Amino acid sequence: MMSSAASSYASALADVAKSNDTLDATISDLEKVERVFSDAGVLAFFTNPTIDVEKKRSVLDDIVKSSELQPQMSNFLNILIDMNRIDQVKEIVKEFEVVYNKMTETELAVVTSVVPLESSHLAQIATSVQRMTGAKNVRIKTAIEPSLIAGFTIRYGNSGSKLIDMSIKKQLDEIAGRLDFSEIALVG
Repeated sequence: MMSSAASSYASALADVAKSNDTLDATISDLEKVERVFSDAGVLAFFTNPTIDVEKKRSVLDDIVKSSELQPQMSNFLNILIDMNRIDQVKEIVKEFEVVYNKMTETELAVVTSVVPLESSHLAQIATSVQRMTGAKNVRIKTAIEPSLIAGFTIRYGNSGSKLIDMSIKKQLDEIAGRLDFSEIALVG
């Protein structure tokens, strides 16, 4: 369950981004932020209470520069540091995506594959998801999952409730399910 604080911060950021017409830039900034903070070492540094706030600000400035984040994103992250909420950055990103998707009538589709898919394939998937959902826009997020063997899965809908599974693993599981070996006694 998301914390109400994460939800409040995400909503506040979305309102600011909408009012100055930077929603798209903000969501792309947040994807960069999520990548940076998914590093356990980075998160540990920023959540460590014994590290001086000024030192955290200095490192944050470097992250902002190297990731080319907007000034408002820098301000936002500094507020999270001041309020001791930087530990919730991942939840805030997730909540912001929900708010962003509502504001922009966007359907999020998570495409999981064994190897990265070509952008032309991702565009075809986006078009299909748009047709199926009637959404105005479709955002694709990609993930790599070697256990699929080959093919891909697409998860979309409310909190990823709908799944299209085009993976070889699923086909193999179905074949295994149809084969009934229960009569075969294993000879010891």
